[in-house]
Amino acid sequence: MKDLSNPFWIKFKAVLFLIIGIVAGLLIFLDNPKWQTAAYLGLAIWSFCRVYYFAFYVIEKYVDSSYKFSGLFSFLRYWFQGRK
Repeated sequence: MKDLSNPFWIKFKAVLFLIIGIVAGLLIFLDNPKWQTAAYLGLAIWSFCRVYYFAFYVIEKYVDSSYKFSGLFSFLRYWFQGRK
């Protein structure tokens, strides 16, 4: 499969991910409309965003600037192989 390089399709993909996330979060909340559900969902989203940030930005900028990740599986391979 060819890498996605067209700016329009990259932005379109980002919008689709945003829509999927909003709809999924809304459906979870509507299934159990309590403030605790909203709080837990918010914490889960925040923590996954921080892990994603850590996996790419922090590792590349502060831990190993020579390694360039191509995705989450690339990061997991890096993590479990213990590359320095």
